[in-house]
Amino acid sequence: MKSIFSMKDEIPTENQLKEVLGDTFDIWKSFEKFTHEHDFNSKSGWHFSGAKFGWSFRIKDKTRVIIYLLPREKFFKAAFVFGQKATEKILESNISDKIKAELLAAKAYTEGRGIRIEVRDRSNLKDIEKLIKIKIDH
Repeated sequence: MKSIFSMKDEIPTENQLKEVLGDTFDIWKSFEKFTHEHDFNSKSGWHFSGAKFGWSFRIKDKTRVIIYLLPREKFFKAAFVFGQKATEKILESNISDKIKAELLAAKAYTEGRGIRIEVRDRSNLKDIEKLIKIKIDH
């Protein structure tokens, strides 16, 4: 499933994002704020990944993306790539078993294991905040 925003020449606006995400907009903004509060040097912005994927929102530090936010109709996905040390920390944590299982099932690449978590409500807010913190720390 690709981004709800697919027009290369149209960078999504805050108002468009709010309209598309509906009730999940505030959760999106809370992840953005949480990430910037825990990594003061982080930068965020839209990135067009090609016609196949459309626009995604990335929050990154100097060298890597901390979290990808992928807009969909009335929800979004929070995506991460974790290296080995971060993966170990996640598996040792109290993050949900469902997220741990998805991480273990993800193919391991040189840059790490990638996961995408659907965000339709606040039920996984704390787990995703923990993932952001682990990503920043490792």
